[in-house]
Amino acid sequence: MQNEWLSIIPFLIVIPIAIMTKQVLPGLFAGLLTGSYLLKPTLSGGLESMIGFLVRGLVDSGNIRILLFLYAFSGLIGMIKISGGIRGFVEEASTRIHTKRQALILTYLSTLGTFAAPSFRFVTIAPIMRALLKKVKMSTQELGFVIETTATPVIVVIPIATAFVGYMTSIVDIAVKNEHIQADPYKLFIQSIPFNFFSYVMILVGIYLSFFHRSQSTEESDPDKIGEQTGTDEEDWHGCDPAVGRELPSKPWNLLIPLFLVVSLTLLFTWWDGYQKEKALFAAFIKADVMQAMLVALLLTSIICFVFLRMQKMKTAELINSFLMGGNEMMSVIVLLAVVWGLSSVTEQLGFTEFITNHAGWIPPSIVVPLLFLFGGAVSYFIGSAWGTWGILMPLGVSMSYAADISLPLVIGAVFASGTFGAFASPLSDDTNTIARILNLSVMKYARYKFKPALIAAGITAILYSITVFFI
Repeated sequence: MQNEWLSIIPFLIVIPIAIMTKQVLPGLFAGLLTGSYLLKPTLSGGLESMIGFLVRGLVDSGNIRILLFLYAFSGLIGMIKISGGIRGFVEEASTRIHTKRQALILTYLSTLGTFAAPSFRFVTIAPIMRALLKKVKMSTQELGFVIETTATPVIVVIPIATAFVGYMTSIVDIAVKNEHIQADPYKLFIQSIPFNFFSYVMILVGIYLSFFHRSQSTEESDPDKIGEQTGTDEEDWHGCDPAVGRELPSKPWNLLIPLFLVVSLTLLFTWWDGYQKEKALFAAFIKADVMQAMLVALLLTSIICFVFLRMQKMKTAELINSFLMGGNEMMSVIVLLAVVWGLSSVTEQLGFTEFITNHAGWIPPSIVVPLLFLFGGAVSYFIGSAWGTWGILMPLGVSMSYAADISLPLVIGAVFASGTFGAFASPLSDDTNTIARILNLSVMKYARYKFKPALIAAGITAILYSITVFFI
């Protein structure tokens, strides 16, 4: 297309609107609508074109599997919550922990079973730490910081059984298809994990703060201590989130069994799918259709969990409603994905790939990756959405990688790292607001507290990308 420069107009609309509204969806929708009218500039033509792009994205078989996975995953968590699994785990853990070191070790070890999603991890771990705050000699801001370093920065580098995997794989799939690159998007996601440098830096900062940094806070100098703010005792945590409310039963096995099943069944079905193509153990995992295996494992876990909870005399209607309510919490993400798919198709038809290939040659390849990370980090900070940032920047990143002949996994890792920065540092992110609510902190004060270490980590990350690009 001779006017391929038009393909950048949707992106020039998406980012400013997302930053101004502090919501990514209006910007994406405006970009999609603009691109549709550029392709078909008649009164109803743009709307008809937009609807067509949305429908084609939604009816794709691979995309439908991702949507099913996201909805079912959130639905399973909904059943775990209503059955008292989270409350039971919190109560059981809080009675067995007696020292700061035990509490912090639990925080890190619990990642093995609560890595499904950041919000799930927060409502599982933060109430425990809130109940033990008098034993854990840390300010609540330090405590929140440590918990957050074990949430999104960890979850984005886990390749199976998380709410992020399906979305991240889909975003990579969109971008490589636009470039007509023949590659398995899941394998590219796996290959990009070592290059999400921001995650590893933040995890190391969290470990240092947990075990090697001597907190200077005391009861006199720590105004954010929960006990001082509320004047209540250790049982305050029951009201910090509906998932641990007093009206729920206390049954920790209703959390532990489903989590064990979903992880073990995912590994089993992944191996079995690959084993039918390649008999060697390691090669079987490489050859497997992991997204399909995760979906089958998740649905089977949901069925087993349903039967298990029915045996505990929970009502069928209550379980179904909790599953649907949990799944509906993911509807905003599903809508976001649909619009991202549509926007990607629009910009591809407008000639975005050709534009980047023809006009990005003047940018030195050595600065592409750190520049992409810093730009993405700024966008994610101002819109507060890792997922939105990935949807906006991944097509641009992959196109830049192709044009500048830079390692594709390195660029993908940098884009994921940029979104992770915003999810961690932004006062608008769900992570910041959720942990502040549970720990009874001021959102803005807490966001300011963690901004400096996050900014230092971002600087280190940019330097690492500047160095790595010469070796990859």
